[in-house]
Amino acid sequence: MARTDAPAARLPVLTRERRRILYACAAAVVLFLVGNVVRPGFASPASISAILVVASFVGMVAAGQTFVILIGGIDLSVPWVLNAAAILLATSSLGQDGRAAYALVLTLGMGAVVGLANGLAIALLGVPAVVMTLAMNGIMEGLTLGLSGGLTCASCASYAPPVVQAAIHGSLLGIPTALLLWLGVLLVVSVLLSLTVFGRSTYAIGNNARASFLAGVNVKAMTVALYMLSGFFSALAGVMLVGFGGQASLGMGDPYLFQSIAAVVIGGVYILGGRGHYVGAAAGAVTLVALVSVLLAMNMPEYGRSIIYGVIILVLLLLYGREEGEA
Repeated sequence: MARTDAPAARLPVLTRERRRILYACAAAVVLFLVGNVVRPGFASPASISAILVVASFVGMVAAGQTFVILIGGIDLSVPWVLNAAAILLATSSLGQDGRAAYALVLTLGMGAVVGLANGLAIALLGVPAVVMTLAMNGIMEGLTLGLSGGLTCASCASYAPPVVQAAIHGSLLGIPTALLLWLGVLLVVSVLLSLTVFGRSTYAIGNNARASFLAGVNVKAMTVALYMLSGFFSALAGVMLVGFGGQASLGMGDPYLFQSIAAVVIGGVYILGGRGHYVGAAAGAVTLVALVSVLLAMNMPEYGRSIIYGVIILVLLLLYGREEGEA
C-alpha cells in the first residue's frame, strides 16, 4: 500500500541574500511612510516617480559596483568617469541629434576603455583595486580638466542632443523612460548573474579565486570584463545625467561614488565578494534616495546627512558581518 505520510513539498528557502533584499525593500517602504508623515504628499505617485528616477542614476552606477564588489573588488574611478562621460557626450555631439549616435558610442566606449585599463592593471599586474581605481579617478580628473580647459572650451557649453534629453525626460504608458531603462538594465543584469555561466563564474571568483582558476574559470579575463562593465555603467549614468540636466558640470559625478557603494551595501551584497545580487543593490538605491529625500524634508543639514549615511553603512556592515560569521 502506498504511504500517505509523505512530507509535503518544501517551500522555497528564504536565503540570507533574499532576506537582505527584503530588508532593503521594507526599508524603502518605511521611509516613504515616514516621509509622508513628515511632509504630506511625499508618498504620492508623482513624488514616488521622481524619487525612482533619481534612484535610477544611483542604480545605474551601482550595477557596475555590484559586478566588481562580487569578486571582492571596488571601483573608485566612478566620479570622474561619469563626469568625463557627461562632458564628452555634450562636446562630441555639439547638441545635434545627427551626432547623437556617434557621441553615445564614443562616450560609452570611453567608459569601457577606462574599465579595461583598470581591469588589466588589477588582473595582470596585480595592482590592488583600491589603488588602481583611485589613481584612475585622478587621471580621469586631470584629463577631463585639461582637455576641456576646466570646462571653458568652446564646445563645453553645448547641450545634450534633444533626442537624448527627450529620451530621459519622456515617458511610455505613464512610466518615465529613465525608469524603464533602469528596469531593462535590472532585468539584463539579473539574468546575467542568475542564469549564465558568466554569472556563476563571477560568484565563484568572489568566493575563491584560486579554486575558480583550478576549476577552469579564466579569472583574469573575467576580472577585466567586470571592470569594463563597471566603466560602461558609470559612463551610461553620465549620459543619463547630462540628458536629464541638459548640460554637463564639473563635480557632477562626486556624489555617486559613496552612493553607489552604499546602495550595494544596503542591498546586502557582501563587501568581500561572492554573495549578493543586483536586485538588492537596486532596492538599496531606492532606499538611499528615499532616505536622502526624507532628511531633506526634515531640513537636515548636509553634515547631518553625511553622518547618518556613515552610521547606516557601518551598522549594516556590522550586522551583515555577524551573519557571515554565524553562517
